[in-house]
Amino acid sequence: MYSKKTVIISQAGLYGKSATKFIQLANNFKSTLFIEYENKRANAKSLLGILSLALPNGCEIAITGSGVDEHEAVDKLIKFIDSGFISEEEYVEDNAVIGDVKPGK
Repeated sequence: MYSKKTVIISQAGLYGKSATKFIQLANNFKSTLFIEYENKRANAKSLLGILSLALPNGCEIAITGSGVDEHEAVDKLIKFIDSGFISEEEYVEDNAVIGDVKPGK
């Protein structure tokens, strides 16, 4: 079992589109993942579970993983939250270097 804490820094908290993106990321891992907030715990792969926690901006949460890829899963979910809910793919697309584009493409 592996666990880390972080603080939600998004004005909207973890709701709607950000919650959906969080769940999609969590579902990429084999480990069992949970979010804990104020003595409540929810499956990190469940939209209803996450929404039931009502995670506002500024709240401290813990993400816990258990399984073969628990460290990678928890670390990536923490990084996603700490980035303000920007996935690695979105970050790469938004910060692409024009020099990387090959002629004719």
